[in-house]
Amino acid sequence: MPAVEPVATIGASTMTEVVVPERKQTLDSEVFLQLLVAQLKNQDPSSPMNTNEMISQTTQLASMEQLTALASTSTETFALTMRQTASDLVGRQATYLDADGKSHTGTVTSVSFASATPQVLFGDVSVPLDAISGVVAATKNA
Repeated sequence: MPAVEPVATIGASTMTEVVVPERKQTLDSEVFLQLLVAQLKNQDPSSPMNTNEMISQTTQLASMEQLTALASTSTETFALTMRQTASDLVGRQATYLDADGKSHTGTVTSVSFASATPQVLFGDVSVPLDAISGVVAATKNA
């Protein structure tokens, strides 16, 4: 008598997994091009799309890509500026507000870039850069 396969494995080799792509929440260049191609495929051959309209849409795509690149560059520049600003505080007197809203002043001993917002350290106390409320100018020793 032939062996009977367990129920869990019957047909397992013939089943295929269907992957449904995630819906995009934003319009990017890929979606824009898909829309343009669909528009060209489905246009009426007796009255094709106006070339000025097509050039206008292509220009809009190029503008969108440049704006996206500019936004990315702007974000990177802001992050770099925050790091530079935090680094410049090391060794200086700074004032910060704690969680209770109480003001403290101390010397910045170091800076950490482990999180999205640089953390300024006053000894053992770590304070986010955006909680710094004042900085005292460095004094030169005579």
